[in-house]
Amino acid sequence: MPKLFLNSSVLLSPTTEGYIAYDTASNLLHELNPTAALLVELCNGTRTSEEVITIAAPLLPPDSESAVLEWLAQAIDAGVIVEESEAVKKRETQELSEEDLTDLANQLRDEGKVQAAFLCQQRAAELEPTDAAVLRNLGELAHIIGKREEARQAYEDYLALEPDDAEIQHLLTSLRDDAPPSRVPDECIRQLYHRFSGFYEDNMCDELGYEGPLHLGAIIDQTLGERTGLSILDLGCGTGLAGLAVADRASHLVGVDLSPEMIEQARKQNLYDELYVAEAATWLEEAQGEFDLIIACDTLIYFGDLIQVIAPAKKLLRPGGVIAFSVESAKSGTFSLTDNGRYIHHLDHIHSVAQNVSLKVVQQKEAFLRMEYGQEVTAMYVALQG
Repeated sequence: MPKLFLNSSVLLSPTTEGYIAYDTASNLLHELNPTAALLVELCNGTRTSEEVITIAAPLLPPDSESAVLEWLAQAIDAGVIVEESEAVKKRETQELSEEDLTDLANQLRDEGKVQAAFLCQQRAAELEPTDAAVLRNLGELAHIIGKREEARQAYEDYLALEPDDAEIQHLLTSLRDDAPPSRVPDECIRQLYHRFSGFYEDNMCDELGYEGPLHLGAIIDQTLGERTGLSILDLGCGTGLAGLAVADRASHLVGVDLSPEMIEQARKQNLYDELYVAEAATWLEEAQGEFDLIIACDTLIYFGDLIQVIAPAKKLLRPGGVIAFSVESAKSGTFSLTDNGRYIHHLDHIHSVAQNVSLKVVQQKEAFLRMEYGQEVTAMYVALQG
């Protein structure tokens, strides 16, 4: 009898339930339960179907031989398992190169088939373990599908080749379970938005359904009513999306952002009276003047303890002034750094910080922020007032 092989076009990845198998030739994804995973492992080219049954039978319920034989036949029909002569042919014709696998991974990711994309990128990394771009993509795909250890290892291998990548250095802080910094390092943010600035609005608004400025604008409306003629500070102004939400209230609008590329995008809006390239907390500590409204939309996700921003912002606030901001929501605790490199905050922490600087939480609501890897991200939108 012919010996059985896993088809060379099939890529495997273990899961808690068995295996995920992706056939690059047929573009089919198979979920293999623990029994099927065992049978696939036994089909390594050294055994016939009878030998597979002999080994597997003691590990399975009584009288399982016929079921195993039927599964093997179905696996051969599906192309997951091949017999000896076919295996030689398929190895000769179906082995994809690292470049082919990477291209296929990118295509599958664009189609939303992230599990299959991960398997292709994983195989590409096995073929070219010193290709930095392949390893970086593998880390991101592993993160998307929740394979935390695989993401950490891919990023560790990548960083050994590209030690100056500040984004990956920061992501590894969380993936290694190291103590988090007080805020995301400046160089990480500069690098992120240097890459992101050219397509930021298309990505955020069109692809991810970003609603941060909409919801922040709503709580500002509820807090300030019809007030206009205000001096407004936009922290982490980015391209100006949040500035647009408050511009009709402003007599003077100032924007601050750490990324020079994002400031250049904001400048094109002809919206701001002043724009500064600076780190937000440092700028607040050194700034002169007073503001009626200070906003920070999707900016405080880069800070741990919010006191480091809210306290210096309070010093620049006129009597009766408002600080309005959004943070990604934490279900418990105070604040923490997540594996995506951003901080999440609980409402209890926000109330504590407000009390410490003699401000009151006058508006709060939890609502949609944007999508991320097919999942909804929820934010807390808050207005503080003296």
